[in-house]
Amino acid sequence: QGQLVESGGGLVQPGESLRLSCAASRFTLDYYAIGWFRQAPGKGREGVACISSSDGDTYYTDSVKGRFTISRDNAKNTVYLQMNSLKPEDTAVYYCAAVLGLSTAQAMVMPPRAWDYWGQGTQVTVSS
Repeated sequence: QGQLVESGGGLVQPGESLRLSCAASRFTLDYYAIGWFRQAPGKGREGVACISSSDGDTYYTDSVKGRFTISRDNAKNTVYLQMNSLKPEDTAVYYCAAVLGLSTAQAMVMPPRAWDYWGQGTQVTVSS
């Protein structure tokens, strides 16, 4: 059974940066689109960013465009989310997920149950 493990969360002040990692074990990420999602207390899960399996196409929700960057290192079987200029409203538990063979446009309209793997989440708190 494959597994995704997120890391890199923490407590930072507004304007600071964090880099989240999503490492896969027991399966290879090469053929999977990878999405980052977040869920703040009392709110639903929100798709934040996605990167395709093949052509490097990326997607960002409007609120993070220009601040967040998703990237993948297939040699390390890891996907990253670089988060700059963090705001208090970015506070949430961040999850990564993998779905086989879809484009970013296809992946981001898939319901959570349709994704093949989910990580356990990592807390990001932005507060002064």
